Amino acid sequence: MTFTDYLLDIALLAVVFRQVRESRFGRHAVLLPVGICVFVGMHYLRSLPTAGNDLLLIALFSAIGVALGVVSAMATHVRRDGGKQALVKAGWIAAGAWVLGMGFRFGFSLWTSHGGDPALARFSASHDITSAAAWTDALVLMAFGEVFVRTAILWIRSRRAPAVEAPVQEFATV
Repeated sequence: MTFTDYLLDIALLAVVFRQVRESRFGRHAVLLPVGICVFVGMHYLRSLPTAGNDLLLIALFSAIGVALGVVSAMATHVRRDGGKQALVKAGWIAAGAWVLGMGFRFGFSLWTSHGGDPALARFSASHDITSAAAWTDALVLMAFGEVFVRTAILWIRSRRAPAVEAPVQEFATV
C-alpha cells in the first residue's frame, strides 16, 4: 500500500465519523465522498477483467458494498432543523457498517502487501480468478457501492425529512 492508499482509506473513514456527531448534510457532504471516489477510480480502475470468475468476484464485492451502504444510510438519523438545513447523525450501526467495509478493504490490502500474496494467488487459481486487477476492481467497486449508495440514500432521505423545531426550554418558576 502506498501513502496515498492510507490517506484515501482514512479520508473515507472520516466521512462517517464526522457524522457521529450531528452535522449538516449539504453539498459538501455529497461532494466529498463522491470526489474521493472519482479520484480513486481515475487511479485504480483501468479495464474490467472479464475472464474466468473475475466478473463474479467483482459483482459479489460490489453487492456487499451496496448492502453495507444501505445499512449505513438507513441506520443514520436524518432530520431538518426547522429551517432548510438537513442534519444527519450516524449511529453505531451506521458507523459499524461503514467501518466493516472500509476496514475489510484496508485489512485486505495490508494482508496482501505483507505476505498474503501467495495465499491469494493459490485461492485465485483454485477459484478461476485470473488477475490481480480483478481483486483491485472488486475492492474499488465495493467501496464505490458503499459510498454512492449511502450518499444517495442520505440525500433522498434529507430531502424528505420532516422539519423539527428545536425544543423550547422552560425556566422553572420559584
